[in-house]
Amino acid sequence: MTLSDEALDRLADVVELQPTKNSELQDRWELESGSEVHSYLENELGDYYFRDDNSLIRTTAEAAELVDVEPGIELTEDEGPPSRVRVPELHAQIIEVLAEPGERSQSVVSVLHDLRETFDIDPDVESVRSGLQSLRRKDVVEVEYRTVPTFRLAIERDELEVAVAA
Repeated sequence: MTLSDEALDRLADVVELQPTKNSELQDRWELESGSEVHSYLENELGDYYFRDDNSLIRTTAEAAELVDVEPGIELTEDEGPPSRVRVPELHAQIIEVLAEPGERSQSVVSVLHDLRETFDIDPDVESVRSGLQSLRRKDVVEVEYRTVPTFRLAIERDELEVAVAA
């Protein structure tokens, strides 16, 4: 299956963001709906992606070889949290401010305030929530359910290499 330049670019996005969801790809590709993402994946990239047991989108080994992009996560040998992640800038900033393992987990609003204070940025709450959930799916962040879901790193910050995706 020969891929167009657009399909190769989008396949690179999937490799970089995996594990991912339709909504993340919808945002990246500036599409109108998750249905459009699904159709594109099925029609253009069907041989190069699959959905895991949690319905998250992942790429095949062949897909990673086709594009010159490192996968979104690099697992450690013991299949624990990853040792390396490639994430958008906001996600990298979340990692910088989020509570470490063993510390009290933080609410989305607490993380938002820390981002504002540390980086002088003003993301919306939904962007922070989405970033935390994306990092949770990558096993970098763990969730603790109290009155509201709260988050902390699943791995020591200095044991995780973070690359910011373009």
